[in-house]
Amino acid sequence: MPEETNRVNEINISQEMRNSFLDYAMSVIVSRALPDVRDGLKPVHRRIIYTMNELGMTPDKGYRKSANVVGNVLASYHPHGDVAVYDTMVRMAQDFSYRYLLVDGHGNFGSVDGDSPAAMRYTEARMASITMELLRDIQKETVDFGPNYDGRLEEPLVLPSRFPNLLVNGAAGIAVGMATNIPPHNLGEVINGLLAMIENPDIDIDGLMEYIKGPDFPTAGLILGREGIKKAYKTGRGSIRLQAKTRIEEANNGKMRIVVEELPYQVNKAKLVEKIAELVRDKKLDGITDLRDESDRNGMRVVIELRRDVNPKVLLNNLYKQTTLQTSFGVNMLALVDGKPLVLNLKQVLYHYLEHQKVIIRRRTQYELRKAEERAHILEGLRIALDHIDEVIELIRASQTAQEAKDGLMEKFGLSEKQAQAILDMRLQRLTGLEREKIENEYNELLKTIAELKAILGSEERILGVVRDELVEVKEKYADDRKTRISFNAGDIEDEDLIPEDEVAILLTHRGYIKRMPLSGYRAQRRGGRGVSGMGIREDDFAQHLFVTNSHNHLLFFTNKGKVYRMKAYEVPELSRAARGTPIINLIQIDQDEYIEAIIPVKEFTADNYLFFGTKHGVVKKTPLEEFGHIRRNGLFAINLREGDELVGVRLTDGEQEIILGTRNGMSIRFPEQDVRKMGRTATGVKGIALGQDDIVIGMEVVVPGLDVALVTSKGYGKRTPLSEYRTQSRGGKGIKTQNVTKRKGKVVGLKVVSEEEDLMIITTSGVIIRMNISGISTLSRYAQGVKLISVKEDEEVATLARVAKEETEEEEDD
Repeated sequence: MPEETNRVNEINISQEMRNSFLDYAMSVIVSRALPDVRDGLKPVHRRIIYTMNELGMTPDKGYRKSANVVGNVLASYHPHGDVAVYDTMVRMAQDFSYRYLLVDGHGNFGSVDGDSPAAMRYTEARMASITMELLRDIQKETVDFGPNYDGRLEEPLVLPSRFPNLLVNGAAGIAVGMATNIPPHNLGEVINGLLAMIENPDIDIDGLMEYIKGPDFPTAGLILGREGIKKAYKTGRGSIRLQAKTRIEEANNGKMRIVVEELPYQVNKAKLVEKIAELVRDKKLDGITDLRDESDRNGMRVVIELRRDVNPKVLLNNLYKQTTLQTSFGVNMLALVDGKPLVLNLKQVLYHYLEHQKVIIRRRTQYELRKAEERAHILEGLRIALDHIDEVIELIRASQTAQEAKDGLMEKFGLSEKQAQAILDMRLQRLTGLEREKIENEYNELLKTIAELKAILGSEERILGVVRDELVEVKEKYADDRKTRISFNAGDIEDEDLIPEDEVAILLTHRGYIKRMPLSGYRAQRRGGRGVSGMGIREDDFAQHLFVTNSHNHLLFFTNKGKVYRMKAYEVPELSRAARGTPIINLIQIDQDEYIEAIIPVKEFTADNYLFFGTKHGVVKKTPLEEFGHIRRNGLFAINLREGDELVGVRLTDGEQEIILGTRNGMSIRFPEQDVRKMGRTATGVKGIALGQDDIVIGMEVVVPGLDVALVTSKGYGKRTPLSEYRTQSRGGKGIKTQNVTKRKGKVVGLKVVSEEEDLMIITTSGVIIRMNISGISTLSRYAQGVKLISVKEDEEVATLARVAKEETEEEEDD
């Protein structure tokens, strides 16, 4: 019993778990998940290729069942499950997964739609032509072999890989605590980079990028910008933006459509189409009337039919934002170097590959030299025998046994055992004069070969020369044109010089339909007229924003949630007066419960200008304009709103203006802008006006001395009041009365600071617009109720109003 007790070892369980997990992790890293930097293959890939070579499944032979390959791989080298082996083999045969196929598949090997391949008992395969370059010279002792899992056989630990497969076909794998994701490249470009590195070992990565432009994906597509490529090549890690190849074409019916011809790498086409349909169904995309996949054996073609009033470029940009038509490829160039996982930059990957090729050439040359010397040794014996043929024949005839003859030859002519055996094995026809000449010629050629092989082994430069020549040979045989195009500018490509600078009206409805119109679309009318229809609008929608700007100006869209978005005025689709407009969600990425509360046109984001904000709860804030010069596509927060509050107005100022606020119940306050200190973009602000019960702010304007304040009520009544009647007060007070609010004439819906050199546009909830000269609006006191400016029906109200430049046209009589 004491002896048994002594055999028990006490082990710390946490330390044992740590060591065991580390062993497991290293096994996964080295033996399963990561590629070797030399041949770019994981063990399972290497075993599949080596097994196919052993089975004689070369490109010049017929196809054989995939199950045959999988079974032999499992039986001999990779006992990890048939699904893993077959899935790997399938990917090597998919032209949308591998840039240069390593397996030539026959049958259903899956599709870019995510369709599963047929079972291995149905498909057939053989090696592709280029795969033979991975195996070339493997029989010449160029690589090390090791025992397989049960020690019965030996398998190569790496393949000769006569082309840089790690970069050419890329690699992806997840190990324990680390992962690799290397994009595929163009074979010709990578070999050109290697040749440049052979010529100039000190070449830097910028120099290599003159030859290796960037990844080249099998599904083609477009790479946006070179910054991600450069970072990945210099550090081993980076993100590359990919975009589908699309074109806009006109259908026979005159409508426009978007055609998708190439997809970003690893994008599932069927899921993409499903996603677009889902966005249309959820009303996150508007303007798509039909969606169909017309892809066939001649190529990819996904057709997106558009409504007539939709700007196809704008909708395409929205598709890029919300679908996998634009994706990112995260580069992580992690590979095994001498059995250790390392993140490598581009030059390091090429360096390790060249070092591997130098080893291959050196070992192959040593093998060929040994074989040449062995053959020369035999030929030297044959030459001696031929020079003494009569004596040799006599000695052999006198010998009782073959061993006696061999010993006699070795003793009499000083031959080795192999030479003596070769003489005994020599056929009588070799005694002819012609055969003697062949032996002599072969021997002389062998001497030259031996000298050449020794010269190669004695010179690093000669070895690199052989590597260079064989890389050029592979390039000439297999290189093809680049598939993936690279955009040298990651931004949107838009030639503004081709877009005329015009004064345009921008109109946005309450339900988020926007359009751009020339100012000539409206004619001036006297007050009280019925106006003209401004939009083809639904009954439950109405016009909310209308302003005039230059087509090249930036538009800052401020939402009720306090966020800001940006775009150019010319990017808003130009439509007719009767058109409904384009959904704003097709132009900027706003949430479903978010709507536009203010739009500010800006020419330049200067440091001496400010944006002044007002909310419906009477809070105001002043922020430098330059803080809004760089706005992301998904917007930025422009003001931090308190719970229940919303943004009602934003104005552009120079920091030294006066501000006037108007409320729904007819109150107003005028105060200096300097009363509000400069705040950051995400600040909340300070109190601008103290509101009464059930009152909210409905308008905010910048004061211009000498001008008037125009008010319009919900029932179509309005007036002008000189600004001089509005005395300056301190910020935060209750203000003064500016309108007597009654039930018959309605509450105040809009307040504008106006001049007689302007026109006023009044828009009703039903979409009717009237344009009138400011001079035609009566000037009344702050306490007056106003006069009728527009006739509104019983079931409609005035929605909003806007100032526009004065239009010099004849006034029409009232209807």
